[in-house]
Amino acid sequence: MRAKDFIVGNRPCLADITKFPKVDFADYERKLSSMQSTLQLIQQAYLGTRERSVIVLEGWDTAGKGGVVRRLGWALDPRSFKVHPIGAPSSQDRGKHYLQRFWERLPEYGQIVVFDRSWYGRVLVERVEGFASHREWKRAYREINQFERALIADGIRLAKIFLHITPAEQIRRFKARLTDPLKRWKLSYEDFRNRARWKDYSTAIEDMIAETSTKRAPWYLIPANDKPFGRLAAFEIFIDRLGAGVPLEPRQLDPEIEKAAAQLFDL
Repeated sequence: MRAKDFIVGNRPCLADITKFPKVDFADYERKLSSMQSTLQLIQQAYLGTRERSVIVLEGWDTAGKGGVVRRLGWALDPRSFKVHPIGAPSSQDRGKHYLQRFWERLPEYGQIVVFDRSWYGRVLVERVEGFASHREWKRAYREINQFERALIADGIRLAKIFLHITPAEQIRRFKARLTDPLKRWKLSYEDFRNRARWKDYSTAIEDMIAETSTKRAPWYLIPANDKPFGRLAAFEIFIDRLGAGVPLEPRQLDPEIEKAAAQLFDL
């Protein structure tokens, strides 16, 4: 499994994706643990530097975005790891340019920030549900590409992932959430309304990837019917995008700290 295997080169056709790999659970746990350790080293390497990263997580309802976020959270120090779950804009946000609320949530130096859904809502749900006019969402492709170019030019590392599942797998997960009292809170009326417009959303997703997957900010399309495979693929991409060129060797002990410690231990 390599990160570049999931890069989208041309316009995808989601209906043509028929291969959904699986991994053995024991193998999954071993590999995930190793990847989490690598991400810890990447996070520590960022501290005290100008390095910072943005992870964009998009995908179908129930595709596994929350599971990826949780396993990132288990590995990373929350003091420099932030998650922004993005829902409908507030009444205050609606009076501003749609990108404004994302500018305000970008990482500071040393931070890794995840957007659980993102500015791509303009060309997905806002397009399909009619919250943005045809002119607005068509214009957004250019605006988003310019926005991401600005982030990258300013030194932000950007990883964009779309988790894809089949309609049949989504139905299975809906049923699982209905029967599990601890997961029912995840279901909403909008989930079922969106499901009824699967074809419209598929077209919007394909257009989004075709228009905004660039050389410096490519989309990674993960076939995620198998949750363990989807998580491993996502972590492989995170390591590749966030860790490229980052020295992962432990830092040398500061001489002043070493001197102070020696004095203390001598006591």
